[in-house]
Amino acid sequence: MPVELNFQDTGGDGVPLVVIHGLFGSADNWRSHVKAWQETRRVITVDLRNHGRSPHAEGMSYDAMAEDVIALLDRLEIPRAHLLGHSMGGKVVISLALVAPERVASLIIGDIAPLAYGHDHDTVFAGLRRLEEGRPANRREADDLLGEHVKERAVRLFLATNLERGDQGGLRLRLGLDEIQDDYETIMGPPAGDGAFPGPTLVLRGAHSPYVTDAMLPALMEVLPEAEVVTLEAGHWLHAEQPEAFRESVEVFLAQRASV
Repeated sequence: MPVELNFQDTGGDGVPLVVIHGLFGSADNWRSHVKAWQETRRVITVDLRNHGRSPHAEGMSYDAMAEDVIALLDRLEIPRAHLLGHSMGGKVVISLALVAPERVASLIIGDIAPLAYGHDHDTVFAGLRRLEEGRPANRREADDLLGEHVKERAVRLFLATNLERGDQGGLRLRLGLDEIQDDYETIMGPPAGDGAFPGPTLVLRGAHSPYVTDAMLPALMEVLPEAEVVTLEAGHWLHAEQPEAFRESVEVFLAQRASV
């Protein structure tokens, strides 16, 4: 049964742009981009299950997460949308395009390929578990706890966006961490669905990221045969590292489909 996802909607006319975050992210991460995009279109940002303000639920399969998003589109009476997804969110929108292509006006994929990846979040899980047990009173304490396992400050700042004030004071994680960790193998696996999505697709990749290498492009093109691949001078978090270039690439791509 689909989860009723939390979302933020700018309102407006036309085919909306639906934005879906990556692992450990949330709709809140996209505020600056939404502020720019809402000038010209309706933008809906989504919290996936076990993320942000959405409910916690067992299972992180791409079938289930795509079904959650389809249920949200149904609830909002949106027949078709432009879908933008970063990292895990990119696999969600690819899955949706493969299982329900009639709901997709176009795809924008942020630095991910429709492939299985290796495990590389052990230190992140360790840091988040340390936060759970440490019950920090403030963000400085939270950063110290995370820093015992996560050395990159930028990653710690990103993970700290998942903290909220608890009922008993102090800070707590709003992630469904048990549910995410229990199904991590599925998250690192390929998207759901079979065949190929024949619609317009933009793939934005980071020049310094290992997630969409040249060697992966043949497999990517098998699933997304109409993909235009644009490389930005960034790592995996290209929308944060190169926000203006990322926004402009998305705006140009969507402007070419203004009548879609």
